[in-house]
Amino acid sequence: MSSTTPPRPFDVAALFPQLAPMARTATRLHPRAGSPSPHDSSVGGPLLWPADEPWPHCDGPHEWDQVNEPTSAEDVRLLRRIQAAAASRADGVPGASGYTPQERAVIERINAGRPWPEGPIAMLPVAQLYLRDVPSLRLSGQAGADLLQVLWCPFDHPEHPRTALFRRSAAAVTDILDTPPEPAAVQFSGYVPQPCLLSPEEVVEYPHFLELGKELQELLADWSRWQAAESAVDSAYAVAPQELYMDQLSVSPGWKAGGWSRWGLTDPMPRVCSTCGTGMDPLLTIATTEWNRGTRSWAPEGDRTRHPLPPGVPPANHTRIDLARGYDLQLHVCPVSPDHPHLELVQ
Repeated sequence: MSSTTPPRPFDVAALFPQLAPMARTATRLHPRAGSPSPHDSSVGGPLLWPADEPWPHCDGPHEWDQVNEPTSAEDVRLLRRIQAAAASRADGVPGASGYTPQERAVIERINAGRPWPEGPIAMLPVAQLYLRDVPSLRLSGQAGADLLQVLWCPFDHPEHPRTALFRRSAAAVTDILDTPPEPAAVQFSGYVPQPCLLSPEEVVEYPHFLELGKELQELLADWSRWQAAESAVDSAYAVAPQELYMDQLSVSPGWKAGGWSRWGLTDPMPRVCSTCGTGMDPLLTIATTEWNRGTRSWAPEGDRTRHPLPPGVPPANHTRIDLARGYDLQLHVCPVSPDHPHLELVQ
């Protein structure tokens, strides 16, 4: 069942016409746990990877922080299955008393960790997007490309996983790699995406408040300017109406392709290509959660009843990814050439 964003309270560009030329289309991906195939757009699912093409590895460095014991991707998946099984029993709450003796033994073995890996690390699939599902996807510069594949190294480099992007023609892949290599270890369980199918949905976005000019910022911060929307405006925002713009009317939260960049961890910074100096475009946002307390109005209608999460999983954390304790990883690309390096930005 598809996920649908509730309508915005009102058309903010009608209230502030200066915003109209800045509108952009973003595609919210709405990942939900499923069993994707290589022929599906997905998060954490199998890739349509050519059997004769080397699987990408990360050469490091992979340095141990002397605190977090590494585990494996398979152990992360196994632990999630055990927790789900325990949650499905009578008390519905996974915990020491809810596990069977066999499950407790497996958990103890997993918690003991694995040896810190040496040498190159096989990268993990993060996302696969077909152009047919995400028409706004930026795949320019490569003839026939209709498929974007994103992988990452499940270790910090230095503050988040290092990503790799691949663009290809799906029709050109006739022999698919059945069993890709997996990393010998992963640094955090939150770097192992839960396999998810997608329900792409296009929405209209406007720039984050911090990217607007001073004059427009002052207009948005003036409560009297919002009174024309009458009852559609939540009076709770009267003290800081720019928060209404940021929370409900500008940049959508969660996994998305395109649109505008979200800020908050830092002020906006230049995003220019390191090769040619051209301004870079937002490609993909890899999100910890689809929405949070401040962006609750973007939560898909009926989502909690259609896609319940296991006990202990944060709200809207369907992919089980955790980046920098709850932030997002935004990937930007150069519009001049797909061969130029992409940019990773945590916000």
